[in-house]
Amino acid sequence: MRKYVLALDQGTTSSRCVVFDRERRVAGLAQKEFRQIFPQPGWVEHDPEEIWQTQQEVMLEAMDRADAGPEDIATIGIANQRETTVVWDRRTGEPIANAIVWQCRRTAERCAALKADQAFAAMVRERTGLVVDAYFSASKIQWLLDSVPGARARAEAGELRFGTVDAWLVWKLTQGAVHATDHTNASRTMLYDTGRLCWDADLCRTFGVPLSMLPEVRPSAGFFGACRLLGREIPVLGVAGDQQASLFGQGCTGAGQAKNTYGTGCFLLMHTGSVRRTSAHGLLSTMAATLGDGPAYALEGSVFIGGAVVQWLRDGLGIIAKASETEGLARSVPDAAGVYLVPAFAGLGAPWWDMDARGGLFGLTRGATRAHVARAALEAIAYQCTDLVHAMEQDAGMRLESLSVDGGACANGFLMQFQADVAGLALRRASVLETTALGAASLAGLACGVWNLADLKKASAQGTAFLPAMPLAQREGLLAGWHEAVDRVRSHS
Repeated sequence: MRKYVLALDQGTTSSRCVVFDRERRVAGLAQKEFRQIFPQPGWVEHDPEEIWQTQQEVMLEAMDRADAGPEDIATIGIANQRETTVVWDRRTGEPIANAIVWQCRRTAERCAALKADQAFAAMVRERTGLVVDAYFSASKIQWLLDSVPGARARAEAGELRFGTVDAWLVWKLTQGAVHATDHTNASRTMLYDTGRLCWDADLCRTFGVPLSMLPEVRPSAGFFGACRLLGREIPVLGVAGDQQASLFGQGCTGAGQAKNTYGTGCFLLMHTGSVRRTSAHGLLSTMAATLGDGPAYALEGSVFIGGAVVQWLRDGLGIIAKASETEGLARSVPDAAGVYLVPAFAGLGAPWWDMDARGGLFGLTRGATRAHVARAALEAIAYQCTDLVHAMEQDAGMRLESLSVDGGACANGFLMQFQADVAGLALRRASVLETTALGAASLAGLACGVWNLADLKKASAQGTAFLPAMPLAQREGLLAGWHEAVDRVRSHS
C-alpha cells in the first residue's frame, strides 16, 4: 500500500512541496523561491516555466527527504496562488508571455471603466460573487490577447489555452493531456457563474475571451489526470486555490465554520455550505472546495496589513529587532494605555474598502512607550479581523462559534488570546501549520480513499485552544475606541 500523499503548494514567491504520511504528519518538505518580475511600477509577472521548474525540483527534493520513491506516493494534490494568469500554446505548451500575477495593477484603468457601469458591476457581483477589479483573471487574459502580437487571432482560432497556476501545473504534470481547473480557482477568474456552475458567455464576450481557451471545471477532489513521475503514473486527485485549501485543511467543511490565516495580510473565510451568500458588507462570495456532491460556497474577507505591521515596527520604526519580541513587549504592560494604531498603509480592505485611507497612531501621551506601540500593533491585527468576523456574521445570518487559525503570526500567544477576547470567539490554532498543503493533500487523499471525512475532521480538531475571557463591557469599549480611530483615518470621499 502506498504510504504517502504529496502536496504541491505553489505560492506567490516560492514553490513548495510537502509529503504527508497516513497520519497527516509532515514526512518531507522542500521550498524554492523564484523571480519576481516588475516590468513597470505596479506590474508584477512570473515566468511560468520557472514556476514549473522550481515545482519539479522541490517535488523530487521533498520525496528524497521523506525517503520516498514514486511507488510510495498514493496521489498528488495541488494548492496554488489564485488569480495569476497563464496563457500558452495548446500544441507546444509554450507560454505566450510571462504570467500576470494577482498583485498586478496593469488593468486597473480598464476595470475602473467597467465598474463605472453600475449595471455591469451588479451583474458581475450577482453571477460571480466578485467585484470588478484587476485582482481577478478576466482583464489579465484580455490584456495578454490584446498586447502580445498575434495572440488574439491565435486564441480565436482555438490555438491558445488559459489557466490559473493550478491548470498550468496540471497541464505540465500530465504532459498536455488534461486542461482542467477546479471550482475554487474558476470562481476567482471573474468569468465563472458560481450559481449555474459554468463559464459565463456574456462576461467572456465583454472581456474578449474565447470559450475555447478555458479549462474544464472539475470538483476539487476529483481526477485531474496522471502525473508520470520517474516512470510511474501517480493520479492528481486534488486541486484548490490556496485560501480554500487552507479552509479545507482546517476541517472547515460545513456552514458556519471559518478559518483565518495570519500572514503578511489576513484572509478570513467562512464556509456557507451549499448556499451562495451575496455580501452586503464588503466581502466576496467565492466557492469552497467541492467533493463532487454539489457546490460549496464561502464568504471571504481580507486584511491588507496583518503581520506586515510587525515588519513595519522592525524595519520602519526600528523599535524591535525581530518579530518575536512583540509578544514580550505586549505582555510587559497591562494594556495599550489608550494607544491605537490603524495600519492603513495601503488603504483599508474589507469591510471598509477605502483605498485612500492612510495609517494613523492615536492616543499618545508622554507616558507611551515602545511596549504600548508594539501592543497596539498586535491589537490592530485582531481588531481588523474582528471587523471581518462581524461582517461575515451579518452576511451569513449566523453567529460564529469558533475560529480556526493558522499562519506565521499564530505563533504569537498574546495575539491569539487577544483575538479570542476581542472577538468573543474560541480560537483553535492548528497543530499542523502547513494547512494549505494539508488541504490539497486531504482533498487528494479523500478522493483515493487514503482518508475519509471522519478521519479529516478528527485530525483537524486537534490543536491549541484560546478561549475568550474578557468582560463584554471591556470588549465593547476597546472596539469603540478602535472604530473611532478607523473613522479618523478614512478618506470619507
